[in-house]
Amino acid sequence: MKLPVVSGKDAVRAFGKLGYVTVRQTGSHIRMKHQSDCSKKPLTIPNHTVVGKGLLKKLLRDSELTIEEFCNLL
Repeated sequence: MKLPVVSGKDAVRAFGKLGYVTVRQTGSHIRMKHQSDCSKKPLTIPNHTVVGKGLLKKLLRDSELTIEEFCNLL
């Protein structure tokens, strides 16, 4: 399955459904941490119109998600 083209706002919404909450925002970068599971890595998502493919792959890897699971959250 191919990576979807998503905006930063869509990515924040999708990760929010998994239990990630916004901790802070510096400029256009939104920092999210998992609410209950401290072993999951924090995510930094740029609030851009399109999140790059490489960064999206890294976010999925850090959150331990597959592409299919992420697409279902959108």
